[in-house]
Amino acid sequence: MTDDQVPPSSGAGPGSPGPLAPPARPASETRPAFYAARPGRWRDWWTILHPPYTAWHLSYVVIGACLAPHVSLSRLLGTLIAFLCAVGFAAHALDELHGRPLGTRIPTPALVSVTVVGLAGAVALGIAGISRVGWTLTPFLVLGPLLVLAYNLEMFGGVVHTDIGFALAWGSFPVLVAYVAQTGRLTIASLIAAAAALFLSLAQRQLSTPARLIRRRVTSLVGRAALRDGGIISIDQQRLLAPLEGALRAMSWGVVLTAAAFAVARLT
Repeated sequence: MTDDQVPPSSGAGPGSPGPLAPPARPASETRPAFYAARPGRWRDWWTILHPPYTAWHLSYVVIGACLAPHVSLSRLLGTLIAFLCAVGFAAHALDELHGRPLGTRIPTPALVSVTVVGLAGAVALGIAGISRVGWTLTPFLVLGPLLVLAYNLEMFGGVVHTDIGFALAWGSFPVLVAYVAQTGRLTIASLIAAAAALFLSLAQRQLSTPARLIRRRVTSLVGRAALRDGGIISIDQQRLLAPLEGALRAMSWGVVLTAAAFAVARLT
């Protein structure tokens, strides 16, 4: 589940406040993501977990499950853990292996181990789920690991590593899997929810792609905006980052709280 690879195309990005914002900081002083911790042992692991994005996409699991007529807490927890293993750990470790976009110092063997163990854990939980749900879960069990590998390794000519590929894999897919894990089938309601997750994930990409570009590839950004009343607003890296990352923070909290509302309503 990650959208961390920065495409070669241009874009704009998010940051902090003010009309009189200070000049852009050198790239070496800029964190690779707004949620990134200072470099260091356990902090590097926190960073590659992508906490706001991991919580965001796990929320789709909760929403999908809570659409079912009857919600099994054990199945919901199993699905959540499976996606945490596959997306939170395996996909993000694999992404960091592919060019070190977050600049962590985690040893390569550790990242490889997390990838393998994460995918194995997700598959094991999927197999256990088939024994309870039925064979309708099998296509999702096969497709899940394939999406992780195809997206993060840019397999098949990078056809999956696109905005729509990201939205389908990390938005729609969790909703559908969670619903099928509860009911053993798909319905119109689950497909509509999957479409909603797809569009939210596309919006996420529209914000995060230029933000990553500015944080990780732009070394200098200085400009001015002339207002009709004669005023001048300075434009720098932080001024461009502020609205993008502010929207990403707000949206991640919004989706998580929506999922929490679904869970409270259905499980109490």
